[in-house]
Amino acid sequence: MTTTPLKLLLVDDQDLIRESLHIVLDMDPDIQVVGLAENGRVALKQCEEQQPNVVLMDIHMPVMDGVEATRQIKATWPDIRVIILTTFQEISYVVDALGAGAEGYLLKAIHPKDLAAGIKWVHQGGTLIPQDIAKMLVQQARGAAESTTSDAGQKPVAEEPARTDAYGLSEREVQVLHCIADGLNNKEIAEKLFLSEGTVKNYISSIYSKMDVRDRVQASKKAHEEGML
Repeated sequence: MTTTPLKLLLVDDQDLIRESLHIVLDMDPDIQVVGLAENGRVALKQCEEQQPNVVLMDIHMPVMDGVEATRQIKATWPDIRVIILTTFQEISYVVDALGAGAEGYLLKAIHPKDLAAGIKWVHQGGTLIPQDIAKMLVQQARGAAESTTSDAGQKPVAEEPARTDAYGLSEREVQVLHCIADGLNNKEIAEKLFLSEGTVKNYISSIYSKMDVRDRVQASKKAHEEGML
């Protein structure tokens, strides 16, 4: 009895990675690559046209990133299962991706055989979260629970978080501020945080406004003085 191959959509903004994955995964008789997409918007169109069973989704892409694409795919086609495939082992991206509805999260360093097995596993209803990333998720959840418990008794907020949050900076703005303090320019910050330079400029403008400073030197100095770094 022959089984119908699962239909897979590959989404990655890098041509080399996209084509390499296509070649490797298409060799598996149980997998049929039905589409390739270079960003989230194209992925949505491909989902409509090809109705894949599984989408292998990069996170950092122009036009529409993998987290937003996952969110829209799951809202429109809840039966399509999504695996985030990225090189970056950063907890915020894992939380965002899983929060958007992804069933799996894998690093691109995975062996092709393990990747194929993972795709099949998710197709069959399983979920995929590497053990080290799962540990980070547990630690983060535990930290959040402890924070909630400490705040429940109307206790004073710890001094360090109070200083860090005094200006109302978002998590991403704090990351950009750390990069500024490290002396990175806009292009370097964009590459490190996988943002466009325009987005970095917007974050920096917001940081300057919230911290009431005029330039990078003042921002770094104030952040150090306030114990934010």
